[in-house]
Amino acid sequence: MTATHAVIIVTVGFIAGTVNSVVGSGTLLTFPTLLALGYHPVLANVTNTVGLTPGYVTGAWGYRRELEGQQRRALSLLPAALGGTVVGASLLLALPGSSFKHVVPYLLLLAVGLVAVGPSVTRRRTARGVMREHPGPFLHVGTFLTAVYGGYFGAAQSVVLLGLFGITLADRIQRLNALKTVVSGTISLVAALFFIAATSIAWAVAGLMIVGSLAGGSVGAILGRRLPAGILRAAIIVVGTAVAIKLLVAG
Repeated sequence: MTATHAVIIVTVGFIAGTVNSVVGSGTLLTFPTLLALGYHPVLANVTNTVGLTPGYVTGAWGYRRELEGQQRRALSLLPAALGGTVVGASLLLALPGSSFKHVVPYLLLLAVGLVAVGPSVTRRRTARGVMREHPGPFLHVGTFLTAVYGGYFGAAQSVVLLGLFGITLADRIQRLNALKTVVSGTISLVAALFFIAATSIAWAVAGLMIVGSLAGGSVGAILGRRLPAGILRAAIIVVGTAVAIKLLVAG
């Protein structure tokens, strides 16, 4: 690995860690970078997962105020996140790398739509007295399916989760974003441990990416906490739509 490559990896790791804490989809920066540097797609995918996972930890710590009172929510979603991640990670090592390729853009557009309509859905459900403070069956199933995708590839899984949270839970978007960081981090951690046990990791690359993502996760949490709800929601919609369009064009 050259010094230039090392700088590139640390830099994209930092940017991805920041993006993951604010809106999600950092993988769509790091994964193509590793491919461009010559790494095999599966090796790039698993190494990317290991390298970005620590960024979720620093991101969650940065959101600790917004996470107060959400322990029950997070814990109730862990079984679905754990189970789905193991299924998705197993599929990555067993299926062709293009299996989910054509599904991802439409999944992202659906998630963006959920984020966009979230406030109106919340108002209507609250008015009818049916808004939940804690996850129900729909969110558990949605979290499981998102974790399957997260274990397999994971790009913009955070956008999908935030969309699900927005139409099922009654809370401010900053608090839902904090919960998203914890659940996404859990998915990433389980997938990383699975890959470490089951396949090869490019550890030099992963180590450099860890350095960048740790710093980026902290910076992203600071930005995410300070952005007004409307701007944060708009940023998520813009990023998610742009990524979906890019994937559709590339496909």
